[in-house]
Amino acid sequence: MISIIIPVYNGAAKIIQTLKSIQNQTYRDFEVIIVNDGSTDGTENVCADYFKKITADNSYFFINQKNQGAPAARNRGWQESKGEYLFFCDADATLHPQALDILINDLESHPEASYAYSSFMWGKKLFKLGEFIPEKLQKMPYIHTMALIRRNDFPESGWDINIKKLQDWDLWLTMLDKNKIGVWVPQVLFFVSPGGTISSWLPSFAYKLFPFLPAVKKYKKALNIVKEKHGLL
Repeated sequence: MISIIIPVYNGAAKIIQTLKSIQNQTYRDFEVIIVNDGSTDGTENVCADYFKKITADNSYFFINQKNQGAPAARNRGWQESKGEYLFFCDADATLHPQALDILINDLESHPEASYAYSSFMWGKKLFKLGEFIPEKLQKMPYIHTMALIRRNDFPESGWDINIKKLQDWDLWLTMLDKNKIGVWVPQVLFFVSPGGTISSWLPSFAYKLFPFLPAVKKYKKALNIVKEKHGLL
């Protein structure tokens, strides 16, 4: 079974589209755990209304907690989950109907890999990602949070709640430190609506030409924090 864990904070306007895309998956052996991280926009009511409209054999769980940030919300969902696979899904993402099927088939075809990740679209921007290369991962973040992970290979410490930015990079580096690697699925398997989890994305040239921008400064600071943690400075 795949445990789909969705951390959400004030995501009432987008989460139903995410849930509909999950309900339309060809792979049916999953549970959905939504962790509401202190939303104030009626997210709980919106989800409750949606659950009344669907009839499915799958299990849906809704957990409320005080606002603690996405890593803490993901950890709560992981701790409550039962699946042998974990899929941390953003509340502003829409999945391709065969996303789970394709990810689990690819992961099972590569027993040496601990997780499978795909390319995706952010608005009209394609994030192709590319093959898993340990040396590349140690230099830069290029794998998104939304990968299918073998539960047995997920770090016992979970997501680091002290990492405020580039949390996905920190997770994959933590796994790489234990020789846990990924496999790339060269297909676009989900679409992210701008204005959510990676809404601060900037084109690559901006980091070279505009180092004075606040977003660039924050990004470089976050890079150094993760690099220092993993001994990559």
